[in-house]
Amino acid sequence: MRRSPALVMVLGLGVAMIGAGCTRTSASSDSPAVEYLNEDTTSTSPFSDAVRVGSTLYLAGNLGLDKDGKLVPGGITPETEQTLQNLRHVLERNGSSLDRVANCEVMLADIKDRDAMNEVYRKYWSPQHFPARHAFGTSGLYLGARVEMACIAVVK
Repeated sequence: MRRSPALVMVLGLGVAMIGAGCTRTSASSDSPAVEYLNEDTTSTSPFSDAVRVGSTLYLAGNLGLDKDGKLVPGGITPETEQTLQNLRHVLERNGSSLDRVANCEVMLADIKDRDAMNEVYRKYWSPQHFPARHAFGTSGLYLGARVEMACIAVVK
């Protein structure tokens, strides 16, 4: 029986993934621990602020909330500023920083706000050292927010 090149490639990838341990379902002595990290240990929210696996830190989506948990007024620009400050805080609290972010996900209540969000966003990284990113419009964000961001970073 002759196999198509695509099938051979898929089969080869499957073998490579198995060989690389990508199908591992149970923890073993050489698996990195999964740490669920929350600043507020009494939170009843069904998610963690961040999850650390080995040297990788996964941050939950952050909004432009002030210290009292209220959305900052003024629209996309102040919300983006506060959102990035909140991301910075979670990163630094967990042993990383904005310059260690590899990937960023940006959700916008209105994709037309992308340029205004980018004006603030670009101030947080050095030119030519931006994380990989995708930005998309949504049908709505929690609390009527204009922007939400999540990221993946390397821990120092």
